[in-house]
Amino acid sequence: MSKIKVMSEILANKIAAGEVVEKCASIVKELCENSIDANSSNIIVNLVEGGKKKIEVIDDGMGMNKDDALLSFQRHATSKLYKEDDLFFINTLGFRGEAIPSIASVSKFVLKTSDGTEGCQIIYEGGKLISNESSDLRCGTSITITKLFYNTPARLKYLKSEQTELANCVSFIERLALAYPNISFTLTNDEHLVVKTSGSNDLLKTIHEIYGLNVSSKMILVKSSNDDFDLEGYICKPEILKSNRNHMITIVNDRVVKNFEINKAINDAYYTYKPDIKFPIVVLKINTDPTLIDVNIHPTKQDIKIGKMDVLSNLIIKTLKDALYKNLLIPNALKDNEEIIEKPKIINDIVKEQTVNYNNEPVNVQTEFNLKEESEDTVIVNPKMKELVLYPVGLAHGTYIIAENEEGVYLIDQHAAQERVNYERNMKALKSAKTYTTGLLIPITIELSSSEMAKVKEEEAKLKELGFDFEEFGLNTLIFKGHPTWLRSGYEEESIRKIIDLITSGLKSVDPVKFNESIAITLACKMSIKANMHISKDAMEELLKELCACDNPYNCPHGRPTIIKFSNYDLERMFKRVMN
Repeated sequence: MSKIKVMSEILANKIAAGEVVEKCASIVKELCENSIDANSSNIIVNLVEGGKKKIEVIDDGMGMNKDDALLSFQRHATSKLYKEDDLFFINTLGFRGEAIPSIASVSKFVLKTSDGTEGCQIIYEGGKLISNESSDLRCGTSITITKLFYNTPARLKYLKSEQTELANCVSFIERLALAYPNISFTLTNDEHLVVKTSGSNDLLKTIHEIYGLNVSSKMILVKSSNDDFDLEGYICKPEILKSNRNHMITIVNDRVVKNFEINKAINDAYYTYKPDIKFPIVVLKINTDPTLIDVNIHPTKQDIKIGKMDVLSNLIIKTLKDALYKNLLIPNALKDNEEIIEKPKIINDIVKEQTVNYNNEPVNVQTEFNLKEESEDTVIVNPKMKELVLYPVGLAHGTYIIAENEEGVYLIDQHAAQERVNYERNMKALKSAKTYTTGLLIPITIELSSSEMAKVKEEEAKLKELGFDFEEFGLNTLIFKGHPTWLRSGYEEESIRKIIDLITSGLKSVDPVKFNESIAITLACKMSIKANMHISKDAMEELLKELCACDNPYNCPHGRPTIIKFSNYDLERMFKRVMN
């Protein structure tokens, strides 16, 4: 008797469900993507207990006739791929034909659909057909999922709390709404409205509807292209950073993806504009030839492989850096201290009238959108910063320079400001074609461990290229007789030790640019005046002139702000000279 047997269709679907259906958000994802592929204009997702008890997805798409509806429950049945070559030109979100049979195998699945000519209602439970009846002709599809994982106890136990499952669903719907601003999305939980977008086809308005005015008013439009890729979207000013990467939303050929290399390129573009532990809010749409991407590498289709990734990374970094450079990024003090709303009240001033009908009818919502095209912060091209004249009037706490001009009052962190000045000076010296070395009257001796000595020897050429004059001096010891002229006087030995630490830490010359930047940042900090150090008015004036002349005067190289502005209007409002 043969030991090898073909497994039953129900068992195969349950196995597939283990890959496709991980949590409630997985079901919402698969069903909403099918609705988008069906050319829906309105998609409503109703949850009960975060989806654990019930998930309902209603759309106004093209719907299906009775035969197609029945066939959709068969594994690998799809309307999106017909031949092998289609796999290289995928322009739909779904294509595997696994979602519906996989979900139906681990739940009670009610499908009600019509293409306008005939309608049907099909019920599956645990992968078995329960009923197949005619229904009304409302064009579109409604799917209701209950008893999720009732026949797979281990997976049922794996579900998280209601709030966690709801949070995952909300996060997905928000991302999908940003990818498709032309579609109206509604998400409710226990009959309470959670997310609502208007489907206006205005990406900035959708950002406003999801994140609120505090975020949408501080977004910068980016747009560029090359022979292979088109980029368009919005990036945030560095004053509204987040503590995780969840708000770096990337959309490739209309598919929301999480790709490490794309996220790294975005993060690199913000280098020195932000601390390493903070991340920007970014909604970036990338369009390319379908043959340059492979979406068929994971059952959830959330990651992709991209051909010419180096070309794309360079385009992202240049585009975002240029956008940040061209905008004046001095944060407004009062606006910066206002409450930052992580999840805005969806019904506040945006939604003025709403009618939610839970009998499979679309939601009618009238909205108003009054977001200004520009932030109330001053936004001017970056070169005008170099024309800014600041007059110092004092020093607070030995740390913050108080300056003024005709536009308002400014607070400048003297350490952060001089860090930026020193960093840019160091970077220019490191990039210079000509390196100048100055001799030491008293040579500096540095003792190392055997492993450190081996790494320094490996990078000896790099050190000498930087302008260091040294040689071995006994066992695991180096004697430095000269150093580059840009090292701060009095800090020579400390600076040399810091550079050796960078080399022996493993950074080395894997990335020469990052190596030079690390040296420039490390030494800039050591060369700068510290907090609680009182400096003269002349020194303040000189520092402010040097800061305004910097390419990026707004942040220290660690990403902290150097300067904050109180406009004349802010001051008058604080002292009740104006009342609006």
